[in-house]
Amino acid sequence: MKEKKTRVAVIFGGQSGEHEVSLMSSTSIIKALDKEKYDIIKIGITRQGFWKYYPGPVENIITGEWEKEAIPIEESDYNFMSAGSRMPTENIDVAFPVLHGPMGEDGTIQGLFELAGLAYVGCGVLSSALGMDKVYAKDLFDRVGLKQAEYMVFMRKEMLGDLGTAIDRVEKRFEYPVFVKPANLGSSVGITKAHNREELKEALELAAKYDRKIIVEEFIDGHEVECSVLGNDDPKASVVGQIIPSDEFYSYHAKYFDDGKSGLIIPAEISERATQRVREMAVEAFKAIDGSGLARVDFFVHRKTDEVYINEINTMPGFTKISMYPKLWEAAGLPYSRLLDSLIELALERRAEKVNTALV
Repeated sequence: MKEKKTRVAVIFGGQSGEHEVSLMSSTSIIKALDKEKYDIIKIGITRQGFWKYYPGPVENIITGEWEKEAIPIEESDYNFMSAGSRMPTENIDVAFPVLHGPMGEDGTIQGLFELAGLAYVGCGVLSSALGMDKVYAKDLFDRVGLKQAEYMVFMRKEMLGDLGTAIDRVEKRFEYPVFVKPANLGSSVGITKAHNREELKEALELAAKYDRKIIVEEFIDGHEVECSVLGNDDPKASVVGQIIPSDEFYSYHAKYFDDGKSGLIIPAEISERATQRVREMAVEAFKAIDGSGLARVDFFVHRKTDEVYINEINTMPGFTKISMYPKLWEAAGLPYSRLLDSLIELALERRAEKVNTALV
């Protein structure tokens, strides 16, 4: 008797500024999932927040043409994750939310899955929220003793009401250059490296378009390195990779649209001591946010002192063909398709654990 396939709902798109990144990531994942093991249900979320079942070819996801062929999921069908649904999406075994940024990577959709009693790939509600909000993540990293760059936090309304004073405060504390970031976006969206007062003004205004909380960080003259984490309660760290960005830093354009001009060095060309510390800190950061499934943790290794600084943790990192997360595991001996198997297994394991705990 042929073994029943696992029904996996790959959810893509979303309402954040990383909508296009999600389309790229999900396309790669759908193509790589073993069709002998999985029935794949494709569900897209438009920029306006409408959910749609998409039965068409995967190639049309990345172009955005999927929306023309997709079937709207009406409000009455929002039990589509259960056996009572009228949609072709019934009896889903596990959701794979390939969503980056707010309204997808921040605990919101994870809460929906929890309410539906559905297994899902990735971190839970709290850990997703902590990983998404760089301010709270930084506070937590401070509490557990993870070294990081000095930073300041501004609230948009107050900052824009007196931009000159905000700039004065930054200049009093830091020397140029500084990094300016929205607190709740990934993929380097809205991030600027400011070299002078005018650039800082423009950077603050840009970041304020994306979030009500803005972070300004001191510049660390270091190698940009990344480490992938995989697991639930006993997470493992991958080899460490190094970024050689085509831009002045690893910007959104450098990550996704430079046609491979940014260099990825695996393993990273840093000392053995720094490599070991990066891997240790990656697991520490993952455990600090109570992570599950996966995360990619980004660091700076100071060029002169060899000190390691944690930059941020990403609970649903990019999964495109050039993304660091799968590449690092591939270098560690875990190919892309098997990595996806592991993530689905971890999701089912975590859900079974919750069910068993509830029955005690």
